[in-house]
Amino acid sequence: GSRSGMVARELLECYRSIVQCDGYAAYEQFEQMKGITLVGCWAHGRRKYVDALEENRTLVTQAIHYIGRLYKVESDAVNGLTAEERKEKRIRESYPLILEFEKWLQDAYLRVLPKSRMGKAIEYTYALLPRLSRYVNDGRIEIDDNRIENAISPFGVLSDSLLQAAEVDPRIWLEDVLSKIPYNERDKKDMTELLPRNWAKSNQTCSE
Repeated sequence: GSRSGMVARELLECYRSIVQCDGYAAYEQFEQMKGITLVGCWAHGRRKYVDALEENRTLVTQAIHYIGRLYKVESDAVNGLTAEERKEKRIRESYPLILEFEKWLQDAYLRVLPKSRMGKAIEYTYALLPRLSRYVNDGRIEIDDNRIENAISPFGVLSDSLLQAAEVDPRIWLEDVLSKIPYNERDKKDMTELLPRNWAKSNQTCSE
């Protein structure tokens, strides 16, 4: 239930590999953690400019054009390329674009107010540019984390809806269910009994 740095650290305590994320401050601690490589998400960066569209349409259009060219490289790299070939293509085509975009960011920032939406969008992208560039060096990594976000979003909405409909305490339900899943799986018991509404009925009966 928390997005604090401590919770993020606990979740990734024993994890050693690639972490792809947005620019949320709680992830900053992993930048220097041995065994973890932070990789940025270009989709989050692009959204910052979309939010500033009505404020500065000219500069936003230019920024989105740069990002669009990076995505064009990705669309060309999807079919028939191995991870190593994808990496080589990115180094050859995407990295020069990122360097060009970096120079554009420096110039554009001088033409906007720092507290404006456009100013904040440029500041966000520029600060995270090293992290946003790292996908270039590994053909297995996506340019953004949209695929995983799209995969887990329906689950989050569904689980919230189920919990609200059953009127159960999420923490108590989750703790109990996580402890029972291995045994239900071992004994081949019906997992639907762990759904919030069924769980609530069962626990209500047991407490009476």
